[in-house]
Amino acid sequence: MDHGGHGMTMDLPPFTLGRALEYSPDLFFLIGCLLALALYGVGVLRLRRRGDEWSVGRTVAFVTGVLTVALVMCTGLNDYGMVMFSAHMIQHMVISMVSPILLLLGAPVTLALRALPVAGQGRKGPRELLLAVLHSRYVRIVTHPAFTIPLFIASLYGLYFTPLFDFLMGSKAGHIAMMVHFLAVGLIFFWPIMGVDPGPHRPNHLMRMLELFAGMPFHAFFGIALMMASEPMVAAYRTPPVSLGIDALTDQNAAGGIAWAFSEIPSVLVLLALVYQWYRSEQRQAKRSDRAAERDGDKELAEYNAYLASLQARSQ
Repeated sequence: MDHGGHGMTMDLPPFTLGRALEYSPDLFFLIGCLLALALYGVGVLRLRRRGDEWSVGRTVAFVTGVLTVALVMCTGLNDYGMVMFSAHMIQHMVISMVSPILLLLGAPVTLALRALPVAGQGRKGPRELLLAVLHSRYVRIVTHPAFTIPLFIASLYGLYFTPLFDFLMGSKAGHIAMMVHFLAVGLIFFWPIMGVDPGPHRPNHLMRMLELFAGMPFHAFFGIALMMASEPMVAAYRTPPVSLGIDALTDQNAAGGIAWAFSEIPSVLVLLALVYQWYRSEQRQAKRSDRAAERDGDKELAEYNAYLASLQARSQ
């Protein structure tokens, strides 16, 4: 593979799944993925050593989320993404729509709060700093729907339909920054909706569903716009290398189809997660009510029965 001055692949053979899955690491994301797995593993081990439980499901979700980032950034798909709009769109959709959901289901912030030691009296350690960030005005702003939904939409239209995309694609650092941005926007958007970590905004489950569906139509419209365009809309992909044997407009239409499809798939995943969380919440509430009834001898039910008896006595 021939790499240009920025270390980016300029000449590639025709795209195949096997070539796309070949190991071709981006050093920044490789180190980031390994570091994330290591820190999460240390946290889980610390809990286990002191006898605390940590959900295997959460661990599996987080590890899978990290692996999805590695899949799109540390394989040949990242090389093809520099010259093929469709390959780039797979990267974008996975790292902004799939990876964040899985990472959030892993509850990394909750794990950190439980694993980090409490600082001494009058001192501030990593745990206290993390709590301060969670309760800061900045986090309240960036996790509010009035911020997250416009940011989610602007990350599509404001990036691809302006010269900013071509500017970022012009350097390795710009490309990395763009992918980090996609991941960050996904995390910020989905955190208040279905994240299990503590946060400043935790609306009821119905409102979370409304927040989810408020952003998804714009995602679908973006994909449809690419599919229906009569000419290439992004300068970076107007002249694909001859070695790929592809047409720029056909490749753009494929990219639009990928964007449209991904507006549906994560919605279903998040909806299922929300329904499950709602069910678990109701189950916990029912258990709390049962325990309260056992403690007070079902006082509430006795008072209700007494009220019914008083009504019957008055009617006689």
